[in-house]
Amino acid sequence: MLWTSLSYLLYSVAYVATNGVLFYYFKYVLDKPNQFWIAGVVATIVSFFTAPLFGMLNKFVTRKVLFSIGQICMILAYVIFLTAHDNPTLVTVGLVLFNFNYAQLVTVLTLTDAIEYGQLQSGKRNEAVTLSIRPLLDKISGAFSNGIVGFIAVTAGMTGSATAKDMTASNIHTFELFSFYTPLILAAGSLLIFLWKVKLSEKAHAQVVVELESKLATEEGITTPTNVVTQQQLISAPTSGVITSLAELNQAQPSLDLFEGTGYVIQPSDNKVYAPFDGKIRFTFSTQHAFGIESENGLAAIIHVGMGTVNLRGAGFDLHFIDGQEIHQGDLLMTFDRQLFEANGYEDTIVMFFVDPKRIQNFAVDEKHVQHGDDLQPISFK
Repeated sequence: MLWTSLSYLLYSVAYVATNGVLFYYFKYVLDKPNQFWIAGVVATIVSFFTAPLFGMLNKFVTRKVLFSIGQICMILAYVIFLTAHDNPTLVTVGLVLFNFNYAQLVTVLTLTDAIEYGQLQSGKRNEAVTLSIRPLLDKISGAFSNGIVGFIAVTAGMTGSATAKDMTASNIHTFELFSFYTPLILAAGSLLIFLWKVKLSEKAHAQVVVELESKLATEEGITTPTNVVTQQQLISAPTSGVITSLAELNQAQPSLDLFEGTGYVIQPSDNKVYAPFDGKIRFTFSTQHAFGIESENGLAAIIHVGMGTVNLRGAGFDLHFIDGQEIHQGDLLMTFDRQLFEANGYEDTIVMFFVDPKRIQNFAVDEKHVQHGDDLQPISFK
């Protein structure tokens, strides 16, 4: 998180400060203040296309590559601003490259993935704290950038009634030094930090999720019992299909040791997942393929949809809930794209396992075909 934040902060200070001095660039360096509107139009058009293009490109290249492309474009933009002189075509090309950047999207996604990493390392899931970092960095960079822009305007003599004709070679050099050379160094530093220090790639996050689910399936869960009285929880089938126990699956396919623990395996006959009991949504993995629920009695479980579907990065999952939502037995929680799973070589098997299985006192399941909502054998737990 710290390296990701530092990388983004360097980018953000450069980006916001440069946007702040573009008017001075058009007015005092290019002597074309009436063409400053071009900067706003280019930024609007480029931003309109970059977000949807990110989703398409991320299917073929990693976030780190997209971050690198954006930073390289930004660096090239500074080179163009320094050499374009009064060439409007080159300036426009520079503005396009400057705004073609995925740093903010990549940072948000990387910090989101850090939630599961933090949960794996500390046993606590701090979504609110983690997701508040990027807005905080934006405010910090905005404050720095405002100071930088004011400093540049005063130092380069671009204040009061000054015009482009009043600018000396020294004024222009001072402006370029702080407006383009310095942000160029910040952009390059941001790229270097992200490439060499940020390790939480999509592949690394997928492994984190695997380890986290394994930990939740075998170790202390998200809740701590406040008493040792044995309770009973009624469970209904979360989907339709052939159901068996995790133990039987692991005996038949020992390579699937991810799902050691206590729970159900269902080979679904449709693409819907329903709430197995009354309770609450505790959290959702950023990849949307799995989510945590907790019953009113304090029994916690994870519902995991598909084998290997963590690699889809959320594609093919349609959630019908939000984190923290109260749910009732039989509520539709998710629909998923079985054809997309198959096209990518993944199975649609659904696993529901209980967090902290040491609490389970009595668990049994008969291998049979069930319809969603069918009663399963009640579970006794402490």
